[in-house]
Amino acid sequence: MPSRAGQNGAAERIEGMIEARTVLGKRTVIVGETGSGKTRLTARILEGLLELVDASEVTVIDMAPTTIPGLGYRLSHYTSAVHRVRYLAPREVRAPRLEGRSVEEVIQLAEFNRNVLESLLELFRKDPTRVLVVNDMTMYFHAGDPNKLAECALLAETFLANAYSGLKLSNDKGSGLTRRESEALKYFVERVNADVYYL
Repeated sequence: MPSRAGQNGAAERIEGMIEARTVLGKRTVIVGETGSGKTRLTARILEGLLELVDASEVTVIDMAPTTIPGLGYRLSHYTSAVHRVRYLAPREVRAPRLEGRSVEEVIQLAEFNRNVLESLLELFRKDPTRVLVVNDMTMYFHAGDPNKLAECALLAETFLANAYSGLKLSNDKGSGLTRRESEALKYFVERVNADVYYL
């Protein structure tokens, strides 16, 4: 069962899972360890949002890695609802900590992701919708500027995202990527004043 971080930072238990009505008109981030169900829950909420708002008013930016089987999934793995909305997903997103064999490779892969993902953020910035859903946004935080994602979140009336936070993927080969990811997530949440739910 997820818990909700209150404004004072203390986590309080919530009854049941969060739903579309819970996130409508707000900025919400679902945080958890790899395999905790973040993407599955995001998919369920997306389906609910489509009962409340027109599909033409929803954009999904899918940042999930595509190169390591079983490491995270795109929203399209869990729901066909992505075919009803503006669905932006690069052909390839790398997994820097798992694929990189050295500091240099980890950083290079993170930069690759930043480049492909920033192009999607720019598409949204130029043509925003009322609802923005982002899957696996911490992939962008490895090398990207959290302010660019925050600007997109603030353009939407409703923002929903999920983000990795945990220990299973903490080995970053000494690149500093894990610390950067954590700091960027914290900064982003504060910048957009998001409600945070921990799985």
